[in-house]
Amino acid sequence: MVLLLMLIVLATHIFILHNTLDFNWLLTFKDASCSSITLCISAWAIILLIRAYPTSAVITLYGLVMALVISTAAAIIEYETLKWLTTIDNEEYSIWLKHTLPVRFLFIWIFNSWVSTITALRKNITNLDARFQQQTDASILLKEAELFKLRQQLQPHFLYNSLNSINALINIAPDRAQDMIGKLSDFLRSSVKRESEDTLPISEELDYMRSYLAIESVRFGDRLQVQFQKEYTDDATIPPFLLQPIIENAIKFGLYGSTGTVIITIHIALEGPILTISITNPYDANTQPPRGTGFGLEGVQRRLFLQYARTDLLETKKDDQYFTTILKIPQQHV
Repeated sequence: MVLLLMLIVLATHIFILHNTLDFNWLLTFKDASCSSITLCISAWAIILLIRAYPTSAVITLYGLVMALVISTAAAIIEYETLKWLTTIDNEEYSIWLKHTLPVRFLFIWIFNSWVSTITALRKNITNLDARFQQQTDASILLKEAELFKLRQQLQPHFLYNSLNSINALINIAPDRAQDMIGKLSDFLRSSVKRESEDTLPISEELDYMRSYLAIESVRFGDRLQVQFQKEYTDDATIPPFLLQPIIENAIKFGLYGSTGTVIITIHIALEGPILTISITNPYDANTQPPRGTGFGLEGVQRRLFLQYARTDLLETKKDDQYFTTILKIPQQHV
């Protein structure tokens, strides 16, 4: 852009000197060439000085000061050079040259001030973009680290219960303990494969939950029954490891204090751009289980906020008999 502008200035300069002021071609060429070269060198010097400026603080003021200093030097150099090149050619031109020195300086200064301002603004924008990118990268890394931490919290929480159950079964029912160990091994192997995924088809997540429920069924036997009600398409997705703490919470509150069969209902429906999952379990306010690690629903809420930047995706309802957790998953493909 600067080069194109200088070519326009050169053409205009030649036209004015030759056609308007009626100077010969030699004088016109010398004056136009010297002015253009001086202007080009001064502008380039300002660009280099601004690029070498170590910070963005007061860079615009620094550029304007440099433009004033360099423009003053450029105007003097241009005048002395033209006087040396043209005095022997035309005395009338020499007088005209002396009278136009303030105008030459003003033009060079205005042009260089424009160049310095544009360059300073570009450097500021580049620095801001770089700083914004660094902050974005840091935020992404922090988000990923926290999501990873939340995921890692899930397995120890679940393993504690499973290992305690296996320990209890070893003496009284070794066959069931062996069966549970095998199912737990398959479950954990499946967990490792899913660790790097942001979202999965809901069908895969349900297969994973069936593996989890198979382990829980060893612990609780026929007392635990889970019913699935499905109304969704095959392209519905969900973040991995999101259902497990909710179902674990439902099992914990549903079976505690109960000796009979407990039915947990999981209703899944795709409603426009939202996959809604409702998990309902029996609830008795008078027989509450002891407080756990606090991971449960709080961890799910935090994961949803980190992944979708929304706080309205998890809701709970309860009455005298039932506790319902409603999970809403935005579908990006819709």
